[in-house]
Amino acid sequence: MKEESKSFKVIHFVGIGGSGMSGIAEVLHNLGFIVQGSDLTISESTRRLSSLGIKVHRGHSKKNIDKAELIVLSSAISKDNIEVQEAKNLNIPIIKRAEMLAELMRFRHGIAISGTHGKTTTTSLIASILDESDLDPTFIIGGKLHKTNTNAKLGLGNFIVAEADESDKSFLHLQPKLSVVTNIDSDHLENYGNNIERLKIGFLDFIHNLPFDGTVFMCIDDNNIKSILNNISRKIITYGFDEDAEIRAAEVKIKGIKTYFKVYRKNKLLFTIKSKLPGIHNIQNFLAAIAVALHLNISKEIIKNSLDNFSGIDRRFHIKENLVTENGIIDYIDDYAHHPSEINSTIKAIREIWPERRLVTIFQPHRYSRTKELFDDFVESLSKVDFLIVTEIFSASEKPISGINGKSLTRSIRLSSDLEPIFLSNLDLLPEILKKIIIPKDILLTMGAGDIGLTSENLFYSLKARKPIGIKL
Repeated sequence: MKEESKSFKVIHFVGIGGSGMSGIAEVLHNLGFIVQGSDLTISESTRRLSSLGIKVHRGHSKKNIDKAELIVLSSAISKDNIEVQEAKNLNIPIIKRAEMLAELMRFRHGIAISGTHGKTTTTSLIASILDESDLDPTFIIGGKLHKTNTNAKLGLGNFIVAEADESDKSFLHLQPKLSVVTNIDSDHLENYGNNIERLKIGFLDFIHNLPFDGTVFMCIDDNNIKSILNNISRKIITYGFDEDAEIRAAEVKIKGIKTYFKVYRKNKLLFTIKSKLPGIHNIQNFLAAIAVALHLNISKEIIKNSLDNFSGIDRRFHIKENLVTENGIIDYIDDYAHHPSEINSTIKAIREIWPERRLVTIFQPHRYSRTKELFDDFVESLSKVDFLIVTEIFSASEKPISGINGKSLTRSIRLSSDLEPIFLSNLDLLPEILKKIIIPKDILLTMGAGDIGLTSENLFYSLKARKPIGIKL
């Protein structure tokens, strides 16, 4: 942001601990703004911000915004929030997170990654390649990049890489130079008239925010993307497994937790990638990053080296191997999956790696509206595990919907499958319940986009055996 943008010196973030919010807050802090914020919970993100010198209030209060000159809102924050109401009373400007991101992008070469699924992983991959090529990008990611141990960085280079959130149409504020659309799936349809055709129009509007010389990178394995290609008046570079894709993957081989695949550009072999991220969906994410990097004339050697050594992101198929519990040795995976398509992809990847092992799953539904809209799909996808615990729905500030809750989802899964799922209303009880359930060689999987992420931080240590037990896999 240029000097004229610094008329607002004190910027207050409501919901500062959110994955997208914390990254923007950190970048603004490093740009020299006075950044502060509030959140209901103290998390790894808020602790990091505090360590940087950013004041973080626990809980929401009118007093928190006393010195604020600009309010930035998380999409999870209700309009009835006490800080939002006080800001209105004091006539303090209020903007959405995406509006602040758009301001950051305005003075750099923006690369915006959109799509229903895969945004965080794809953003991380692109940022990693640009970082390794010494382009020193600024990046803002919805998860902690293991390589840098942070989800944001202020670079000195001309590029900014960030996620574009379609959930509340806020991605329409962005005007990047390059865009990625990973896929288009039924989610957040309540903001699109409960009509997927309107969601497609939203993505078309986002794409046409590109300048006339901009480029959009699109996965043509996705049928919804295929259906809008002819309506796009910007340069398109396609990727995927489809034979017509310009950047294409083929000859996939799975060896343990590593996936090998060959990458072609218009049928010319470029290289073979060794991915530490399992699943077909992650190969598609890799292809998106490769397509962008090639477009930026980054060398094949740098691209391959960066991707071969990519160590992942927190809560995206984050594997914690060989956890020694009092019941035996298990492997623990924590994942952000909160949509039936994502759940299916995660389970499929686990089955490909460990086909013979029992899969014990804890799932926290996210948002009442999503659970209602995709209820039957959740029942079908969650019925594919071996043992299931369902928690109460994480509301994300939504109001409850009658008949839609964790208990009703659990009951429907029980009635439609061979599973005997457990409904758990109190996450604090999870370690003790798991100690009665897990057996040696189990795969333990936690999934969800709510505070199950905070629980997973502690669960690994709660399950650890207090003394050596001499059990081997």
